[in-house]
Amino acid sequence: MVRITSSDSQEFSVSQDIACQSQLIKNMIEDVGDADEQPIPLPNVAGAILQKGGSCFPSISNAPKLTLFAVIEYATMHKDDPPSAPETDAKPSTSEDIEDRDKQFLNVDQGTLFEIILAANYLDMKSLLDVGCKTVANMIKGKTVEEVRALFNIVNDFTPEEEEQIRKENEWCEDR
Repeated sequence: MVRITSSDSQEFSVSQDIACQSQLIKNMIEDVGDADEQPIPLPNVAGAILQKGGSCFPSISNAPKLTLFAVIEYATMHKDDPPSAPETDAKPSTSEDIEDRDKQFLNVDQGTLFEIILAANYLDMKSLLDVGCKTVANMIKGKTVEEVRALFNIVNDFTPEEEEQIRKENEWCEDR
């Protein structure tokens, strides 16, 4: 078992095969050796903030903020998956390539989704990072600039002239 401590000092015990889905944790274990002695600190990832029914871990749908628990749950879901093959130019991955279980897992509020993506990036979990980013890509696919701004609460700080200049410079990428 590997002990992991979140930024809010919550300690999680997980099996080594689950913990090592994070390249960061795997490297720490290889560098330090026995992971049983000291918990591995993860200062950039918060722990679960809800406890449901005395259980150590909340279910994702009931957690107002998803954190290290979500990453552990994802790693547990995918522990028996074969290693992913590197992408080639012949068969690039698309944003539609999301398994149903991952769609369900990432069916969370926007803030939680971005937290998961940041944690996956920090922990160097490529598969979770990819599926999280694909989910965001699907959220903006087919939307206008104004719809994307509204979706992500982005304030338009361009003048009409600057906006027109940007549209002209990027005309090549618009659907016609």
